[in-house]
Amino acid sequence: MLPPVCIIGAIIMRLILVLILVLFAGADRLAAQGVEARGITSEIKLDEVVFGHLAEINGKFKMRATEVTFAPGAYLGVHHHVGPGIRYVLSGEVAFTEGGHTTIYKAGSYFFETGNLAHTAQNNTTLPLRILFVEILPKDWSAPTVIPPKP
Repeated sequence: MLPPVCIIGAIIMRLILVLILVLFAGADRLAAQGVEARGITSEIKLDEVVFGHLAEINGKFKMRATEVTFAPGAYLGVHHHVGPGIRYVLSGEVAFTEGGHTTIYKAGSYFFETGNLAHTAQNNTTLPLRILFVEILPKDWSAPTVIPPKP
């Protein structure tokens, strides 16, 4: 029989291995969906099904607010979004390229994305970039909203 210290050490090593596997498995969900992504993290701040005076959309759609952080040099490859949305640059600046034209949006800027037009986003600065995404999504959507462009 192994001493208790060896058993505890083996358990700790297994837990560390599982933790590492979990972190690497979820580290690049966007890449798993076929979208190149480097240096990007996101946190859903609000995810609520729509109910109110617009009866025709009640219970069919939801609003999601997500804070997305691009590290310096971060890049999000060609993609679409599941639904349309408003973007607000909280800090930093984003190089947004759509249809071969690049626009720089700086802190305090708003812009709109229809969702169905292929585009890229990049942080070309040495400072972090934070963007608040507010999107309209199907009520049951639970995955990230960045999807590969449709052929």
